[in-house]
Amino acid sequence: MTAPHDVPSAPEMLAAVRQWMTTVLMENLDGQLKFHARVAANMIGMVEREFELGADLAENHRRRLQALGVASERELAAAIRSGAIDYRGADLQASILDTVVAKLRVANPRYLAVEDTIQS
Repeated sequence: MTAPHDVPSAPEMLAAVRQWMTTVLMENLDGQLKFHARVAANMIGMVEREFELGADLAENHRRRLQALGVASERELAAAIRSGAIDYRGADLQASILDTVVAKLRVANPRYLAVEDTIQS
């Protein structure tokens, strides 16, 4: 919590709204409204995970790009297109996999159940 804000924190408020949506609200809806409530609850979950993980994920991403000698994904794409970075390189492929996994940790961590299969 940062001053001057009191409890509950923004992530705590999001968690409370998401929980209410997935229990009370969705139990009393059907059809398209229930679907939209589920989508909204999923979006709130993404925001919660970004609050929780965002700073670390951003720093790790910056380090991955730096290790490849670029400052942004745009620069990375340009380097791959120009041949300055070999798209078949193990370092690049590992970096891309780590980036995708990081994005899934925020977007939908349930998809990571296949992470071990991918890395094998």
